[in-house]
Amino acid sequence: MCELLGMSANVPTDICFSFSGLVKRGGETGPHKDGWGITFYEGKGCRSFKDPKPSCDSRVAQLVKNYPIKSKSVISHIRQANRGGVSLENTHPFIRELWGKNWTYAHNGQLTGYDVLPMGYANPVGQTDSERAFCWIIDQLHQNYADEPADILEMFKRVAGYADSLRAMGVFNMLLSNGEYVMCYCTNNLHWITRRAPFGKAQLIDEDMVVDFKKETSDSDVVTVIATRPLTKDETWNKMQEGEFCVFHYGERVL
Repeated sequence: MCELLGMSANVPTDICFSFSGLVKRGGETGPHKDGWGITFYEGKGCRSFKDPKPSCDSRVAQLVKNYPIKSKSVISHIRQANRGGVSLENTHPFIRELWGKNWTYAHNGQLTGYDVLPMGYANPVGQTDSERAFCWIIDQLHQNYADEPADILEMFKRVAGYADSLRAMGVFNMLLSNGEYVMCYCTNNLHWITRRAPFGKAQLIDEDMVVDFKKETSDSDVVTVIATRPLTKDETWNKMQEGEFCVFHYGERVL
């Protein structure tokens, strides 16, 4: 299985600490050696870094670790291939435009029978079940909303319904963001934690690295991190249940 990492924050925040833990799982402390990717939002724009090489050996991953890009919304993924070969076009996250915004998505799991999902507004570039499922979600939204809906939370509830249908095809753990909201959906393995004042220290599970968030933040900061498995050993993470979904808006859970 692949692993997911997401972040939602109320101020531009770097994800270097959490990403350092994830990178180790990409071929060193975990089997996810078939590529990795990360997308940072900056206003309406976003910048993505991808590499079909294992993240633990990737010079691009080292660049991202050492280059503290600050963002309010981040989606990241390390891949263990099961559908589609190891290649750049099959590397998550995937991005599509909808209603004049960049939508970013990453999936953990494996689906069967996904080839029956009809394509329309969006079409896959690669060969993965993950990208086809994303294109189907985007197409369903395009069919149901001519423009970005005024009630965005109701729209995310609709996306959760699409995710329920995909879960019927197998394992579907998902991250989805438009740069303002970050949604996560769980089939079997997804956790999240919200950090706010008073901040403390945390130590990574996969690397001998400790950070004192109090030195890196202000008292008004709110940062939520979502991960397939907890990244730190001394914090309490919320484990999601099958069929559960969450939506975060600049760090705060709103659904």
